[in-house]
Amino acid sequence: MFIQVWASMVIDFSRMTRWIPTFLEGVGVTIVLSLVTVTIGSILGLFITLLRRSHLLPVSALAKFYILFIRGTPLLVQLYVWLYALPLIGIVIPPLPVSSPVFGTREFSTAVIALGINSSAYVAEILRGGLDAIDKGQTEAARSLGLSSRQNMQYVVIPQAIRIILPGLGNEFIQMIKESSIVSTVGIFDVMYTSNIVKAGTYLVFEPLVIISLIYLILTSVLTFLQRQLERKLNVDLKSN
Repeated sequence: MFIQVWASMVIDFSRMTRWIPTFLEGVGVTIVLSLVTVTIGSILGLFITLLRRSHLLPVSALAKFYILFIRGTPLLVQLYVWLYALPLIGIVIPPLPVSSPVFGTREFSTAVIALGINSSAYVAEILRGGLDAIDKGQTEAARSLGLSSRQNMQYVVIPQAIRIILPGLGNEFIQMIKESSIVSTVGIFDVMYTSNIVKAGTYLVFEPLVIISLIYLILTSVLTFLQRQLERKLNVDLKSN
């Protein structure tokens, strides 16, 4: 039965040629969305990590609950809550002040916030692992030299932790490239959403999905290669020091 269905399929990738600009435009949106999301997630994740390391128990507990809640609930649910549920109680993310049919919509700005907050919980765990990997003896040495906790974190711990956390942040960016496809469910014009456009214009389903899969594979493969090159450079620099 499967062989008969496969044999009856007419696959025509030649009809995809005229849709290349559409696919490329979707790639641009996906890259921008992922980059902005990871940037916001990194900044917010650092803040959450510092709160988690606080000596104040309520503050540390709140940060731990934040990470637990964000990591323990589906990203799609979080996106729907930000886009549809919170506006019911007056919490609305305004569109970005840009004249763009994609970037200047409320859906896009809301997706950035939702994905950025989701990413922050994972980045916070990456940062926590990096900070915990620093030898506590260096913190004690910094204190003996009269450095405050903030100075110790700024000048001693964070510069060393960066080498450790960069691979993890690279993985988070690669993961976000794939996870950002979820925004297509709310009508944002990313790579995944282009399949709906091409399907409506050609009545083809298989071909655009194959192309989109290849696009994601290329994006993640290139980023993985760049990440490995960065890791090798950091390892060389670390050995030379």
